[in-house]
Amino acid sequence: MATKHGRGGNTASACGPGHIAIIPDGNRRWARLNRFGLLKGYSSGITRIIDVCIWAKRYGVRTMSIWALSTENAISRSRSELSLLYRLYTKTVYDKKILRTLSDNQASVHIVGNLSALPKRLRGGLLMLEKKTEAYKELSINLLVGYGGRDDILHAIESSGRRHGAKGKLGYDSARSMLMTSQIPDVDLIIRTSGEQRLSGILPWQSNYSELYFARKYWPDFGRADLKRAIYAFRARQRRFGR
Repeated sequence: MATKHGRGGNTASACGPGHIAIIPDGNRRWARLNRFGLLKGYSSGITRIIDVCIWAKRYGVRTMSIWALSTENAISRSRSELSLLYRLYTKTVYDKKILRTLSDNQASVHIVGNLSALPKRLRGGLLMLEKKTEAYKELSINLLVGYGGRDDILHAIESSGRRHGAKGKLGYDSARSMLMTSQIPDVDLIIRTSGEQRLSGILPWQSNYSELYFARKYWPDFGRADLKRAIYAFRARQRRFGR
């Protein structure tokens, strides 16, 4: 089951990003470093997702895209680890405190990715969360779940073949409309934590002119001051968009 949701305007202010995408890397390494179990590592990482989205809103950000689970993760991680992660995600999406936080901040959640491999209860909870928050307009949070950049491209190629046939001519607008992420706007700033300096295929179409920021801290330690540094680094850059 693939969903094609994801919204939010790409109207960055003159002084900051309107859309931030985050690769929240380092939960497992953070847990090992602090001698915690995986449960603590992943639960702390999930909590931090909500925190960072709300902090970003206060800096004028109106769209957040968070990579919650890649297709590679779903294939390569052990069954026990995925089971733990799925249980934590399920607990989170049904948590009334989370719903209240989203309501208080008028933040809508949009699920993007292939949900077919997820447990039924988690799949239903994600779609329920999307439905319950759809009227909120101040912040748009795109959760990339069961998502991979190459899968997104394949989705577009398959859609193109169905719509246009072998001889169909494809323009930028029509190509974008066939992406799984078609409704996600271009990304102004991509943040990756844990010191790794690669994009791993996140939003390949929307990241064409994104500014990149790599933080050394593991995701659970990425705090308000770290987000502020990333945004201020973005403000100091001159964006050329190929000019």
